[in-house]
Amino acid sequence: MKTTTMRPVAIIAGSRTPFTRSFTNYQKTSNKDLMIATLQNLVNKTKLNNVRLGDVATGAVMKNAEDWNMTRESVLKSGLHPHTPGYDVQRACGTGLETAAHIALKIASGQIESGIAGGTDTNSDVTGVFSHEFSWLMMELQKAKTLGDKFKVLTKMKPQYLKPIFPAVMEPQTGLSMGQHTELMVQEWGITQKDQDQLAFESHQKAAKAYADGFFDDLVFEFKGVKKDTILRPDTTIEKLAKLKPAFDFTGKGTLTAGNSTALTDGASAVLLGSEDFADKHKLPILAYFVDAEYSAVDFVKGEGLLMAPTYAVSRLLDRNGLTLQDFDFIEIHEAFAGQVLCTLKAWESEKYCVEKLGRTGAMGSIDRAKLNVHGSSLALGHPFAATGGRIIASLAKMLAKKGSGRGLISICTAGGMGVAAIIERP
Repeated sequence: MKTTTMRPVAIIAGSRTPFTRSFTNYQKTSNKDLMIATLQNLVNKTKLNNVRLGDVATGAVMKNAEDWNMTRESVLKSGLHPHTPGYDVQRACGTGLETAAHIALKIASGQIESGIAGGTDTNSDVTGVFSHEFSWLMMELQKAKTLGDKFKVLTKMKPQYLKPIFPAVMEPQTGLSMGQHTELMVQEWGITQKDQDQLAFESHQKAAKAYADGFFDDLVFEFKGVKKDTILRPDTTIEKLAKLKPAFDFTGKGTLTAGNSTALTDGASAVLLGSEDFADKHKLPILAYFVDAEYSAVDFVKGEGLLMAPTYAVSRLLDRNGLTLQDFDFIEIHEAFAGQVLCTLKAWESEKYCVEKLGRTGAMGSIDRAKLNVHGSSLALGHPFAATGGRIIASLAKMLAKKGSGRGLISICTAGGMGVAAIIERP
């Protein structure tokens, strides 16, 4: 019986489209269009044209029914050798990080030498579907043999069956949107709008500086005439943010606004992972290494905060690797909402939460805020659901490469009360 020795997984390169506000620049652009363009850019920049990779994993949350085999269809137009397989993954906002964990495990175990992970999402090409009742009647109509039988079937049609159903950012178990759930979280943890606005302001300032410094030059490629993320507002101020009205809670208690919540966004990202031998063979530099990942979920139906699952994932991940929050040079917490980030940080600082919820002996402690999302995050750059993981991995790997060594932590909350976390290092 073969014994498998886990080996290092190199993060080699990353590419992404500019992220744009939905229903603007990428109108009539499909998820497949976005994913193909991103894969093509990544393949071209790494000179892997007509090379067979071990596997490609990508996904989308807002998926058109015709994209049932999106990744493989995208691979066939990517410039990779057509023998390169591909498959689709979906774990809500954690999809991009999930695909990277999949590919990393395959490389670490020796199943494959290389692979691409990524994700895409667009709200500008969402297709509505008809109800189950409509579909059932259409199948019944198809089986009807005579004109009379067909007429009998059609008499069962009701007006509500003809109303298209579109995807919605609502939790089916509770009927509340993600924003409404986050309002409950910030009220529980005592997070003010002022604090949320401050984090949002800092995200825009950091991202604007990163663009000015050229940090994104080799990560973001021009697509459809767009050269940079369009959600970024370098001229926003605390005063402007404070004037925005609540977007989810209109009872007078609401603190989440359009300014401290992530905008609906279109875009795609991808990262190339490989063994050290693969990188050497193709003369490609290694930016960093994908070390480990962890997954979690919370019982939000019974009162746990919908977006608090990453607190569990990070806790278990750090325990498994013998690390603390203070052992990281960079910490990337996806900014679904400024309030979510602040609730997470406050939970890690709470001895009561860490002992009772996370099963620890004490609080995980505070982080150095100078290490948090140092080049901005989703509030400023945007959040195409499945593309956020790839964006963070590529940026974090580049940050570690520029530093020369170090360790980075990734934390992503998702719909359905789940979380995905990962550790990236450069020895």
